[in-house]
Amino acid sequence: MTLETATPERTARHGQPIDFGRRVLVMRRHRFGLRVDLRSVLVCGVLAVLMIALVLAALATGSYQLGFDQVAAALTGGESKLVRQIVVEWRLPRVTAALLFGAALGLSGAIFQSLMRNPLADPGIIGFSQGSHTGALIVILVIDGNYPQLVGGALLGGMGTAVIVYLLAYRQGVQGFRLIIVGIGLSAMLASVNTWLMLKANREDALAAAAWGAGSLNGTSWVQVVVGGVCIAVLATVAAGFSRPMRQLELGDDAAASQGVRVGPARFVLIIVGVALTATVTAASGPIAFVSLVAPQIARRLTRTAGITLVPSACVGAVLCAAADYFAQHLVSTPLPVGIITLIIGGCYLGYLLFLEARRRL
Repeated sequence: MTLETATPERTARHGQPIDFGRRVLVMRRHRFGLRVDLRSVLVCGVLAVLMIALVLAALATGSYQLGFDQVAAALTGGESKLVRQIVVEWRLPRVTAALLFGAALGLSGAIFQSLMRNPLADPGIIGFSQGSHTGALIVILVIDGNYPQLVGGALLGGMGTAVIVYLLAYRQGVQGFRLIIVGIGLSAMLASVNTWLMLKANREDALAAAAWGAGSLNGTSWVQVVVGGVCIAVLATVAAGFSRPMRQLELGDDAAASQGVRVGPARFVLIIVGVALTATVTAASGPIAFVSLVAPQIARRLTRTAGITLVPSACVGAVLCAAADYFAQHLVSTPLPVGIITLIIGGCYLGYLLFLEARRRL
């Protein structure tokens, strides 16, 4: 395997190379090659350091304060039984879930924003999260099912919503703007269905469903982390395999087809993967809003890439969700659902977009 550092250059009229400032690591072995943007690697490295800092802070902070040395000892099998139980059994599943679910939401948002070429293409806005929410509520309030049934209900609800939106938006192909408009309308209808389900349920079930619907990581166990982590790992592998067709689809259907991409199947698989990522998170923790909307745009600005990238978006999503959950636990005396903090982040982001749009019109 050979390694080389390449700089994207073009030749000017007078024969002088033009340096566009992008350093790319090229790895070649026989007929295969891989190009890695060094700035993206650096950004992901910094985000990984932030993740480690958030994990240590979350494991050490709480009603039972611990030192970082105690956390490290508990993770390696030392310390007393009580400290190990606090760190490994109570706090570690929650912070691991925050990182995994945040990464899944960031990855889902990156897929939809890339496919639709629209920074507002969020699974929550276009109805897929509402569909997963509806499916999960039916399992909770109507069937009174267990956790595997909850996962299945969220997946079926999200997939069914995606199919309906896709069919309603199809007019000799699917345009991103049309799909977003149809998704917003269906999302409003499903929100009404969810409210009706809550009103028809008994008080105890409705209160439990309302707390779950705010998006909370309270009571997260290793079962949810393992099941969700396996699903997310499989879906992320599929998304990585379709990353090249996804980037080609950003050029338009005709341009992608001319490069050998089977446009319809590729878009369908990517939509299914994005919906499944959102449904997996919804089943485990309830709908955590706006992470999938904000993370890809922050990642694109940090990496300064022309399009949406998957790995930086997942890393930003993990940092956002872990930070939001940390502040949700410690910002006020009464712990808040993480979804409330992400709603505040999303609201600030939408306000920022409106401010930019107003400046453009001046």
